[in-house]
Amino acid sequence: MKPVQDVTLWWMLLLVLRLGAAKKGSPEEASFYYGTFPLGFSWGVGSSAYQTEGAWDQDGKGPSIWDAFTHSGKGKVLGDETADVACDSYYKVQEDIVLLRELQVNHYRFSLSWPRLLPTGVRAEQVNKKGIKFYSDFIDALLKINITPIVTLHHWDLPLLLQVRYGGWQNVSMTSYFSDYADLCFEAFGDRVKHWITFSDPQAMAEKGYETGYHPPGLKLRGTGLYTAAHHIIKAHAQAWHSYNSTWRSKQQGLVGISLNCDWGEPLDISNPKDVEAAERYLQFCLGWFANPIYAGDYPQAMKDHIGRKSAEQGLDMSRLPVFSLQEKSYIKGTSDFLGLGHFTTRYITERIYPSRQGPSYQNDRDLIELVDPNWPDLGSKWLYSVPWGLRRLLNFAQTQYGDPPIYVTENGASQKLHCTQLCDEWRIHYLKGYINEMLKAIKDGANVKGYTSWSLLDKFEWEKGYSDRYGFYYVEFNDRNKPRYPKASVQYYKKIITANGFPNPREVESWHLKALEICSINNQMLAAEPLLSHMQMVSEIVVPTVCTLCVLTAAVLLMLLLRRQS
Repeated sequence: MKPVQDVTLWWMLLLVLRLGAAKKGSPEEASFYYGTFPLGFSWGVGSSAYQTEGAWDQDGKGPSIWDAFTHSGKGKVLGDETADVACDSYYKVQEDIVLLRELQVNHYRFSLSWPRLLPTGVRAEQVNKKGIKFYSDFIDALLKINITPIVTLHHWDLPLLLQVRYGGWQNVSMTSYFSDYADLCFEAFGDRVKHWITFSDPQAMAEKGYETGYHPPGLKLRGTGLYTAAHHIIKAHAQAWHSYNSTWRSKQQGLVGISLNCDWGEPLDISNPKDVEAAERYLQFCLGWFANPIYAGDYPQAMKDHIGRKSAEQGLDMSRLPVFSLQEKSYIKGTSDFLGLGHFTTRYITERIYPSRQGPSYQNDRDLIELVDPNWPDLGSKWLYSVPWGLRRLLNFAQTQYGDPPIYVTENGASQKLHCTQLCDEWRIHYLKGYINEMLKAIKDGANVKGYTSWSLLDKFEWEKGYSDRYGFYYVEFNDRNKPRYPKASVQYYKKIITANGFPNPREVESWHLKALEICSINNQMLAAEPLLSHMQMVSEIVVPTVCTLCVLTAAVLLMLLLRRQS
């Protein structure tokens, strides 16, 4: 099937679905589908190196741009937190392996730290053998318990020296440095790793790093920097894919893809052509920005038209959106063995024309505004609402748009309410149930979804939000130097879905819910007792030895005095 350029048919289908929903009630009230996933469907959980590992300067690891960003102490991260220790997963590998086995997942999606493997970012300068051994041992440990590693090469933690020397992703030379790094990983781990992801959510990496400055390197090159960065990231992805394809595939028989995050954009008024067009534009500026070059050879027409027109109105001789040469289009097209899709929530979209005189910016280029329905469940984060039906629509859109690719849902999850330490995360159970069921519906629609990765294994460092948001199945007590982990109710629930490979029948699914809440009540009592246990541990480790020592010294002094009197 060829990629669909004219999406009229898609939106006609959406209109039929919307009208059907209107007769039956809102999409949120659509009936639950009981059934199972295809045989061999892969269930997993994910994380990333910088968010969990800690050990930021240990065993030869070089600094990353996130290390420099968090250490600047200029209020760039909530509470001026750092990930210097994070979950301490670098030193707690065996504990995390136990948790993965307890969850009974089929795969674990994690990322490699580029600066841990190449301290300067450049392979020709230095390879850190301790870093190679760390990941090699971890991969072996996963395989030993029959968990498939799905490995991300780059999840935002760029080696600092590549930013300082070359300007990071603003410089086209990054494509070669990334390709060298990817080759090292294929060489070192490719005999055991068969699923590779080049980049995780490059849209956020480009926009927050080079447009808004919320992420490192903290640049605000509005309307230009993010497009340049994305252009080089796409080229770097293609180069890594070609390297694997020509050098490693025949020996290793693996797959290389990319993970693209995108919320679903629903037209505010499905009967208004301008809203329909704005929603399509929203998806093309988000998912299509990276997927269209990879699957069709060039940027989406909507991006080229809007950015080109606004650039001309701003007096520029050429578009702010870079151009691929004919040779580059051919080289990039088809460079993905699967499409990774990250998805968390949905937005209603309506058109809003921004005057070009306001100056270049990504937001203005899109000519739209995003809205939320106040009736959508609010999970505590300002941006994340539970709208399960959006995942089904995004999967069907991607399937139609990009020619029936194998799809892995590579990120999907919900963050815990601020300052909430309860382990009975019933709202996360509802989120999981809803989103996974909509994924099952999408598969019944015909979407070729191969696997699902819930985000995330542990509570962890959440970038500019510090430790305020908790996505984990396992609660981490960050204030305790041992960083203990505690299972939330969602652990039991997700495990049941995995074991049943779906939702067998209403009675059984309801029993999962009740059982999960039962168990978490016990775990909550354990967590509540933790301060007392810590106090008792302190007593046993410090006070008791001190008292014993004083007793021995006192006895010795008394014995000396007694001996003197006798003499």
